[in-house]
Amino acid sequence: MILRSAGGDCGEYVHVPSVEDDEDVDNDEYERNHGADEVGDGRLGVVRDESFLLPPYNFNMVDRWIYRSGFPTAANFRFLEGLNLRSIVYLCPEPYPDANAEFVRSHGIRVFQFGIEGSKESVVALPKDAIMRALAVLLDVRNHPILIHCKRGKHRTGCLVGCFRKLQNWCLSSVFEEYHRFAATKARPSDLSFISKFDVSCTLRILSIIYRCYGRGSQVGRLLYQDNNSSS
Repeated sequence: MILRSAGGDCGEYVHVPSVEDDEDVDNDEYERNHGADEVGDGRLGVVRDESFLLPPYNFNMVDRWIYRSGFPTAANFRFLEGLNLRSIVYLCPEPYPDANAEFVRSHGIRVFQFGIEGSKESVVALPKDAIMRALAVLLDVRNHPILIHCKRGKHRTGCLVGCFRKLQNWCLSSVFEEYHRFAATKARPSDLSFISKFDVSCTLRILSIIYRCYGRGSQVGRLLYQDNNSSS
């Protein structure tokens, strides 16, 4: 996990150039029609109507104070401001474009980056250790409100949310239905297999129980987990 500091009280962020698209380009028309250029290509657009709030592609609420989406562009920044985000779980290995880095820095948002490589192959499994560490960050309510995103909000994000649902004791058919809702025709058998076989450790089960009991606004719940690899 990469957690880089912007210094002072400006939050923590990942920094620099554009990222190559490693997934199917099925939301380009969405971005263009709503005032933005391609995701992560360094030509981030702006919302034409200042009163219009545009959520990122594939945006949705996962649970209270937990959200998911595809890669945010500058067109989405005003919408994200309304979420009062404290943290972002970023599942791609590439650095943030400058505009995104400046946004999180100026709003004091911490970015927890887990460098999971994207792949168009339907048989490539995700790294379990990265998902486990991302879940631990997700379960720490001190990080809420929190946004999970990758490129399209389909595969890497879908796997993380699917494993989170297993912690919530969702039945597997409901977990798969949610995955398919966001992945649509791009669903990958390897993702479904990963979610199905994901074994939730005892530690994470305990954290999930505490999250359910104390995480809903309790100050006790805000002091539960600290990742030894992160800094304040």
